[in-house]
Amino acid sequence: METTNAIINYRRHLKRRNCSAHTIRNYMNMLKQFVLWIDVPLEQATREKLTDYVDFLLDRKLKPKTINCHIGCIRAFYEYLQREEVLKITNPVRKRFTLRLPRPLPRFLNDDEVRRLFEVINKVRDRAIFMLMLRTGLRVEEVSRLTLGAIDLKRKKIFVNQGKGGKDRVVYISSDANRALIDYLQCRPLSRSRGLFLVEKGTCRGAPISVRGIQKRIEYYSKKAGLKISCHQLRHTMATQLLNVDTNLSTIQDLLGHGRVTTTQRYCRVSNLKVQRDYHRAMEVIMQRTQPMHGRTGLYHR
Repeated sequence: METTNAIINYRRHLKRRNCSAHTIRNYMNMLKQFVLWIDVPLEQATREKLTDYVDFLLDRKLKPKTINCHIGCIRAFYEYLQREEVLKITNPVRKRFTLRLPRPLPRFLNDDEVRRLFEVINKVRDRAIFMLMLRTGLRVEEVSRLTLGAIDLKRKKIFVNQGKGGKDRVVYISSDANRALIDYLQCRPLSRSRGLFLVEKGTCRGAPISVRGIQKRIEYYSKKAGLKISCHQLRHTMATQLLNVDTNLSTIQDLLGHGRVTTTQRYCRVSNLKVQRDYHRAMEVIMQRTQPMHGRTGLYHR
C-alpha cells in the first residue's frame, strides 16, 4: 500500500464528507505524526504497536484527551482503508482502546461573577461578543465565523451555519444582547468583509476576529476583574441559568447544538438551585401526604 496516496485519498474523503478545514488539518497532522513514528508498513501495524505509540505520546506529556484524539484519528483512517479502499487489513485500534478521562463538572459563573466581568468590559465590540456568548451559548468558533447575514435583529435570532459537527441551528437573542449588537453595528468599521466582528487595530484591521483574538480578550477582562474565566464558561453559564429557571432539557439541547441529550444532562449535576427547589417541592408533597403521622405519639419511641 502506498502510504502517501492513501493519506491523500483520505483527505479527499474528509472533504467529500464536508468536514471543516480545521478538522481536516488536525487529522492530517495527527496521521503524519503517526506515519513518521511507526517503523513498519501501515498494513502491518498491530495493537501492540498502537500501545507503544500511546506510550510515546504519554512520554511527550500530551493530555489524555489529546491522545484520544490521535487514537480516534488512526481508527477512522483504518476504517476508511477497509471500507472505501477495500483493503484486507486489520484495524489496530480496537474498541475501548482510549484512555480514561476525568469528567469534571462544567464550571459556570454565578451572578456576582457575571456582573464583575461585564463591569470591566467597556469596549462596544467586546461587550457585544461576550453578551452574545452569555445569552446564546454560542461556541467561540461559532462567534468568530458569524456573518452580518446570519443576524436577524428584527426577529431576534441568529442562524448558526456549520456549527460543531457540521450542524446548522437557530439561536435566539435576548433583549440585552440585542441592544449590545445594535450598539456595535452602529460603530462597526467599514469593511468589505461580511464577518460580523472585526479586528479594529493592527495589520489585520477590518478582517474577521479570530478564535484566538476572542480568547485573548476574555483573558484580558478576566484578569482585570480578578477572575479566571474562559469563553466556554459563558456557554456553561447560559445552560445552567436556563436549567435553574426550569427550562426543558430538550430546549437547552437544541440551543446548544448538542447531538446527545446526555451531554446536556451534565449541567443537571451543577444546577444546584433547580435541585434544591425540586427537593423542597417534593418534600412538601411528601410531608402533606404523611401529615397524620405527626400527631401520632410513640410512633418511633415504643
